Amino acid sequence: MSLKRFLGEVIKEGQLHVRWPRGEIELGDGIGPRIEVLIKSNYWVARILANPPLGLGEAYMAGGLSVTVGTLQQLVDLIGRNAKYRPIVRMNAISSWWFDRRTKRNSRKAASHNAAHHYDLTEDFFRLFLDGDLQYSCAYFMEPNYTLDDAQSTKKHRLMTKLLLKPGQRVLDIGCGWGGLAISMARHARVNVEGITLSPEQLETARKRASEKGLTHEVRFDLRDYRDIAGPYDRIVSVGMLEHVGRKNFDDYFGKIAQVLKDDGVAVVHAIGRADGPAPTDPWIEKYIFPGGYIPALSEVLAAVERSGLMVADIEILRLHYAQTIHHWTQRFLAHRDQALQMYGERFCRMWEFYLAISELAFRYRGNMVFQLQLAKHPDTAPITRGYIEGAPAASPEVERRVA
Repeated sequence: MSLKRFLGEVIKEGQLHVRWPRGEIELGDGIGPRIEVLIKSNYWVARILANPPLGLGEAYMAGGLSVTVGTLQQLVDLIGRNAKYRPIVRMNAISSWWFDRRTKRNSRKAASHNAAHHYDLTEDFFRLFLDGDLQYSCAYFMEPNYTLDDAQSTKKHRLMTKLLLKPGQRVLDIGCGWGGLAISMARHARVNVEGITLSPEQLETARKRASEKGLTHEVRFDLRDYRDIAGPYDRIVSVGMLEHVGRKNFDDYFGKIAQVLKDDGVAVVHAIGRADGPAPTDPWIEKYIFPGGYIPALSEVLAAVERSGLMVADIEILRLHYAQTIHHWTQRFLAHRDQALQMYGERFCRMWEFYLAISELAFRYRGNMVFQLQLAKHPDTAPITRGYIEGAPAASPEVERRVA
């Protein structure tokens, strides 16, 4: 297929002008900001046509594709607005079999390697674009005027409400990140928390933060795989971890939660999901950002929950909250791009820009969402109505004061 034909099938709306060594084309309906793109060599034209999701990102990273009028974010948004003209790639029985066959199982060794690939970048780098508490997951925008810090504080508060925390309980945080949620639970709910991560960088930061808060007795962080936990625990929370478990390990993951959760316990799992059914991982994301990662459809997750013996007590779907979160991250990253450039160089910065841009696209246009599952072993563990969730304060007192 020629580049002109390919682009003509992809772009129906907007104003996009593309130039390359052997030609140029004007695309769209002429409505919206004008964007101009230069593909600098026939090599990159061939790479993009051979595998558009992978080739486009690699061309931008290498400087083989540049946005000469407009911004990368505007280009990706235009692509997202035209996504409705392209069929969504879903897995049937044959493609599902082939995907599982070529996908490596996330063993303990592989999981540690995959975590290091992404999360062992320096804390200083993540502080360039995350909120002050280093929450690297979807925030909860209860009000339009929330700052990123407000929305992340609200997310933590909502998770703690769903956990039905009581003083003195033993709580496990699977994939604890830099420790923000664990520390908040110990401070505000007076519970004892064990946080586990596979990232030495995150572990060091989490322990330092707990020490600075005087919570070393209430919060303990360890470098440990979720398959090696013993329990029992009154409460279990897992935020942004299921996406790294791997499709082949969902039964192990939920089976372990069921094994170590007390009979009257509550678990809350917060994760990215697909609203449009199972589909393979984006090849560029898998290669450069999250090796071993897989975003599940809710149908896959609920099947694994059922096989584990747990029951779903509550489901909440967060629509567009992550698109808004990533938009904040992008603005912060671009504002501090010079610092990131000094840390990791131009190619890395272009990679990170592309990662943030296509991630926002996925949540704004391609059906990605976030789900929060409240899990239990018995139907009477949690209240039978959602009043305790919706009736709780929308956010922490600090946030309520700021937005009043």
